[in-house]
Amino acid sequence: MSQLKGSEIIVEHLIAERVPYLFGLCGHGIIGLMDAAYDRRDRIGTVSVHNEQIAGFAADAFYRVSGQPAATFTSCGPGSINIQMAIANAMFDSSAVYAITGNIPTQQFNKAPFQELGHHYQADFVTAMRPYVKRSYQATRADMLPALMQQSYTEMMSGRRGPVHLDVPFNVFDETAIAQPGRASWRAGVDCRSAAPADGVARALSLLRGARRPLILAGHGALIGGAAAVLAEVARTLQIPVATTPQGKGILDENEPLYLGPTGRDGGYPGNRAARGCDVLLALGTRFGDRGTSSWIEGVTHSASTRIIHVDLDPAALARNFDTELGLVADAATFLAQLLEAARADAQGGKARYGEWIAATGQWKASWREALEEGRSSGQVPIHPGRVVRELARAVPEDAIVLSDIGQHHSWMVQQWPVHGQGRFLQSGGSATMGFGVGGAIGAQFAAPQRPVVAVVGDGGMLMHASAVATAVEYRLPIVWLVWNNCGYVSIRDLQRGFYNGREFGTRFRDAGMEGELKSTDFAMLARSMGAQGFLVERPGDLAAQLQAALACGGPAVLDVRVDADSRRHTAGAWHMPPLGGVAPSFDPDPMNPG
Repeated sequence: MSQLKGSEIIVEHLIAERVPYLFGLCGHGIIGLMDAAYDRRDRIGTVSVHNEQIAGFAADAFYRVSGQPAATFTSCGPGSINIQMAIANAMFDSSAVYAITGNIPTQQFNKAPFQELGHHYQADFVTAMRPYVKRSYQATRADMLPALMQQSYTEMMSGRRGPVHLDVPFNVFDETAIAQPGRASWRAGVDCRSAAPADGVARALSLLRGARRPLILAGHGALIGGAAAVLAEVARTLQIPVATTPQGKGILDENEPLYLGPTGRDGGYPGNRAARGCDVLLALGTRFGDRGTSSWIEGVTHSASTRIIHVDLDPAALARNFDTELGLVADAATFLAQLLEAARADAQGGKARYGEWIAATGQWKASWREALEEGRSSGQVPIHPGRVVRELARAVPEDAIVLSDIGQHHSWMVQQWPVHGQGRFLQSGGSATMGFGVGGAIGAQFAAPQRPVVAVVGDGGMLMHASAVATAVEYRLPIVWLVWNNCGYVSIRDLQRGFYNGREFGTRFRDAGMEGELKSTDFAMLARSMGAQGFLVERPGDLAAQLQAALACGGPAVLDVRVDADSRRHTAGAWHMPPLGGVAPSFDPDPMNPG
């Protein structure tokens, strides 16, 4: 035991928990914490960014890649307000981020000093963060910090993972308390994985074995829960095809014969067709949201006749949006291990009985590949989106970490990007936050410094968060950003066309406001102005060589790729926004027959 400053207690606890990085932006309210981090810079790294949202996105992606949380630091007032969007993104996608905010001194509470958020309660940033975190904590004395650090870290890492928030008034960073420097052992015996009851596992196996057309649907919970290897083993053992939700994409290799791809609005035909045609569905780690289910429209992605086995860590997700035959509260990987053990102990086979079903899914995959080929091989200028995805897939190594930001490109990437081998695909799902791909690339590269990191981002999102390129230059991070430049917020333009009879307003970047010629930022020049490499790509035949050059340059690079905004994507799902109905699927060779 020794006398430690509040800031020292915080940083020592983070070090004991093996938190490797603090991502943040300086401000007067957080300099106490920064001073403690300076003294310990040999044990915990500090990454200074140019926008607080980038810090949050970086910490979010760092956790998704490494499985180890990072922390963020921001000052009081606008600094911490600015990080809320990124913390909310982590909350939606069950990503563990430890967010530390500075606040005004306790001696000034309720006196309306500089940057106090005190209109309803003194120094009230805790209330401001409550909707975006699992729990928000405030330490008004230094001697509160040891317990709060333990409680908050346990909350972050228990059950469904998610961000937590620690708010620290300025004086508490410098006040002292008797505390241990930090112990790695206090939580060592805690195991937060949950298993399903044995009779539930047996019932699930019985339902699958009794099915004629079974399907496994893997969601984001299964992906981030480390269920990939055991999922592949279960699928092969039981010979059951696997689809994913949009956020579950990447849990299986694209070349896995039983893999059918994603479902829903941005999914492909095989996944949607199998999901609506299966008679028993094993759903793992999904909340059955509107984008992955085609807005719950009967017969598009799912059918009422399907018997659903739903496994999720969160009991509130069970039977929320669909009737459930069997609902089990369990960790996806743990449940699958239980199911595999039960299947191997069960003498009866199950491989032969699904042969006709598996053959049908193979035909759906073949017809879908054929439908996509025209766009993928197109030589048109501006470049067809399908050609962009194909050329990128050919250029990027299989172990690359690929991030997609939010925009029209996200729909193309979810539908058509192939994840292979040790590759990862990161995206913002529940919140669909523009900037996650731009800034998350920073955290992904710190998490995996030896692996290529490529972020596919829209011109709109890049304009919002281009400062990430400067951070990559400063820290010599060899990130490649591919800017999908189509002169606007084209995903929203497409919704205007779908919901409002083709009218377009305020969604394209134009000269002289709303009515002029389309305008484009030169992102290659912007990158060079910050010290990165910049490449302008206007013809499809140049894309492969420019991608290779960007990947090989050894530093941060930005490709400004001029993409056609009007190429139509084949759709096998739908999205409705009541009272307005969206466009029906454009590719549906067999809409009536569920079998």
